[in-house]
Amino acid sequence: MDLRKIKKLIELVEESKVVELEVTSGDESIRISMGSTVPTMVPPGEGTSHGSGLSRRADESSDKGITKDSDTGSTEKAPMAGVFYAAPNPDAEPFVAVGQAVTAGDVLCIIESMKMMNEITAKQSGTVSRIFVGNGDPVATGTPLFAIS
Repeated sequence: MDLRKIKKLIELVEESKVVELEVTSGDESIRISMGSTVPTMVPPGEGTSHGSGLSRRADESSDKGITKDSDTGSTEKAPMAGVFYAAPNPDAEPFVAVGQAVTAGDVLCIIESMKMMNEITAKQSGTVSRIFVGNGDPVATGTPLFAIS
């Protein structure tokens, strides 16, 4: 990968406040993590690639974006880093509100990542008991979004 491209990726990550970014091009791959001070090169085939170009760590790859929480039921998590949007456009009503019943497959929000709008859907049916992030907030992979009980 060209050094200029790597520097530009680092600048984009710093500006966007994304926690981690992995880009694969052919047999080359780079992972930039803001948790460390030095970008890490990743050998081809290591890590999990997603269509958005972002990745999860291996220990997160089995997580389907939902965890059990004894107080709130289940927590839907962000499957990717990006910007959280509660509605399809600024003038529209939010997809869901606290107290609203949802069924598996219902759209909960949109996460904009790599200039793509990704609809995030409910993994299970239930009632939205809490929304953890605000409209326009940046989220990292694994950030709790909704509590569904």
